[in-house]
Amino acid sequence: MRILLTAINAKYIHSNLAVYSLRAYAIQQRHEYRGCVEIAEYTINQQVDEILMNLYALHPDVLCFSCYLWNIVYVEQLVKELGKILPDTEIWLGGPEVSHHAQNVLERLPQVRGVMCGEGEETFLELADHYNGKGKRLQEIDGIVYACSENILVNPPRKGMDLNRVPFVYAPDLSAFSGVSDPAFSENREAMPQEGEMHFSAEDSMECFRNKILYYESSRGCPFSCSYCLSSIDKCLRFRNLDTVKKELQFFIDREVPQVKFVDRTFNCRHDHAFAIWSYLAEHDRGKTNFHFEVAADLLNEEQLELITSMRPGLIQLEIGVQSTNQNTLREIRRTMDFKKVGAAVRRIRSRGNIHQHLDLIAGLPFEDLKSFQKSFNDVYALHPEQLQLGFLKVLKGSYMEEQAEGYQLLYQDRPPFEVLSTKWLSYEDVIRLKGIEEMLEVYCNSGQFIHTMELLEKAFPDAFTMYDRLSVYYDNRRLRGISHSRIRRYEILLDFAAEWDSTHKEEYRELLTYDLYLRENVKNRPAFAGEPRVTKEEEAAFYEREASERRYLQGYDQYDKRQLRKMTHLERVDHGLFLFDYRNRNRLTNQAAVHQIQ
Repeated sequence: MRILLTAINAKYIHSNLAVYSLRAYAIQQRHEYRGCVEIAEYTINQQVDEILMNLYALHPDVLCFSCYLWNIVYVEQLVKELGKILPDTEIWLGGPEVSHHAQNVLERLPQVRGVMCGEGEETFLELADHYNGKGKRLQEIDGIVYACSENILVNPPRKGMDLNRVPFVYAPDLSAFSGVSDPAFSENREAMPQEGEMHFSAEDSMECFRNKILYYESSRGCPFSCSYCLSSIDKCLRFRNLDTVKKELQFFIDREVPQVKFVDRTFNCRHDHAFAIWSYLAEHDRGKTNFHFEVAADLLNEEQLELITSMRPGLIQLEIGVQSTNQNTLREIRRTMDFKKVGAAVRRIRSRGNIHQHLDLIAGLPFEDLKSFQKSFNDVYALHPEQLQLGFLKVLKGSYMEEQAEGYQLLYQDRPPFEVLSTKWLSYEDVIRLKGIEEMLEVYCNSGQFIHTMELLEKAFPDAFTMYDRLSVYYDNRRLRGISHSRIRRYEILLDFAAEWDSTHKEEYRELLTYDLYLRENVKNRPAFAGEPRVTKEEEAAFYEREASERRYLQGYDQYDKRQLRKMTHLERVDHGLFLFDYRNRNRLTNQAAVHQIQ
């Protein structure tokens, strides 16, 4: 009996924690399933036919797909074709995109035998037992909806399981490591598993995730009831034992995993749990691994703030969902948030310069018209997070937002990701306008390439929202949209826009754009927009002659002579000041070069 758990990820660097967790739990409970339960991971960037041929070659008896917003259309295409070429294979679906409308899914896809709803570890184990002829009948398995003859049968939902029973997917038998580096890991790094297979020794299981983001959960469920979110449906909030969590985190630290993303919905909803984990990371940090957390900033207390602002730059990063600052909107979507506390926490963390903060807004929420969203945007932008994401409401199946769609006059796309088209408060024309602002925000703010220029440019407008709005219109009027512009071309466009809008400061914009450019990259060919160099060759030669002997500014360059120092760094005069850009010493958060003002 060959059972294949299949994940189709959005990008190659992503991994699917769900399928690995299902397999690990099944093998933990039934050791003999090690040989018959396998995993295959693909991406939506692959051709459907490529995956179709691969799945056919694997020829599973039972084929299970993990379904999300980003892959459901892709999965449905595969399922329709697989039903033709593998008619004897039982196909099952699971995941948030099918759990809440399972009957509709089965009516739409007759090739599918059933849907696993909600948490899958115990449900999948019972299905595996069933197909191996030693378990329950389908009608006895909780948490599934399945086709039987001409009928669709709905079994009782499954209760949430104890999170401590879920094995650590990256090394199920973690007791063998006890927080100590495994020497076998480095000795066997070249042993790569075959596609569709996962071997559960520590070294091989980690090889499956080389060059990928690793996902980890220390809790399940969410204490909040946000109407747009499916996490609010699961009110059974559970936490993993802290001693277990610490062992598992040490596993990542010892192996110098580049990034681990916690999938906990609101990581700091329980103060002692969050503080214990952050304390452990701070105490055991080896300077390599970054940990990502989704938090409610207004719940951060003094003890937590004191701890995280003392951490090594880049040890952790925070994602903070603000969504809106309109109080009527927040009440309507059942969201609890004190924006004053959010602002205070974000500003305090930013002042220390050690943590990347990613703040989110959602356009299309009830009671939020264009004017209200403009205020929300300006409120959050004023906090100057490292990244501000302007997202659009997605009306998820099974959410309370879906139930209220008619009352909100909420129109949304029929295809995933079911994004808002218009509401009672926001027209489709407004949505298009916000889409343009979103693009400008990504290019000129979130890229981190124009920081100083945008700070000056903002002063020429009533507010930041208006600045990005006018910049978007500028792109439209000059037919600049939809073109894959080079990075230098983006600088040129911004200079032209700034000069047209605020001509009295054109030269200052030119200087700041040049400064921003060299802050990120030691470009070999000086771009035309920067004008002629303002540092003479004689002045430059004299500086590097002196620096080669005195080593006053450049640290870590002892083995290099003056000619090498000149190639590896850059001198630029900005506003009558002379600045040295040091590319060997970069900011861990922004990747900007260290800058020394030459006295």
